[in-house]
Amino acid sequence: MRYTAPMITNPSLSDLGFIESPIAQLILAHRQILRANKAAQAMLGYKAETLEGQSVRLLYPSHADFNLIGARAKTEMANHTCYEDQRFMKTADGTICWVRARGVTLSPADPFALTIWAFERVAEQVARSVDLTPREQDIARHVVNGRTCKEIGVTLGISHRTVEVHRARLMKKLGARNTAELVSKIIVVE
Repeated sequence: MRYTAPMITNPSLSDLGFIESPIAQLILAHRQILRANKAAQAMLGYKAETLEGQSVRLLYPSHADFNLIGARAKTEMANHTCYEDQRFMKTADGTICWVRARGVTLSPADPFALTIWAFERVAEQVARSVDLTPREQDIARHVVNGRTCKEIGVTLGISHRTVEVHRARLMKKLGARNTAELVSKIIVVE
């Protein structure tokens, strides 16, 4: 006996595929959220009706992050249509989480006219044999995001010299000779 799949007309299969995808996805037009799938709602803690129509700025921890990441993404998408990074995002309850973001523009001549973004949480797991203090873990998260010691100090409300000391300890504990090695030893995908 042959199985015949039921006809799905409303919503269409493509709508259903987007809505039910296990990967958090957003569709944006000029950095405004048009659609948010269920996985994005679950990851970010928002209902679709709260997200849709809002600026994606809502999901960034700071206006500076919004502007900086936006400028990088726009340049990259204009040249290659795709952009990928790892960044902090802010959830509905104000929690900051670390995610890998992948975006594609459907309009390379005007990169932000229509974009599709996929997000996945990334675990900040440092080599299991290394014990880091809570402060070292905080600083590690910012180092991975490409922030300078001064920027980290301002964000955490501590002296940039204190950040430099913690960063040096991180490098020693992890056996990293430079920032690139340090970053590669900090981030391990879940």
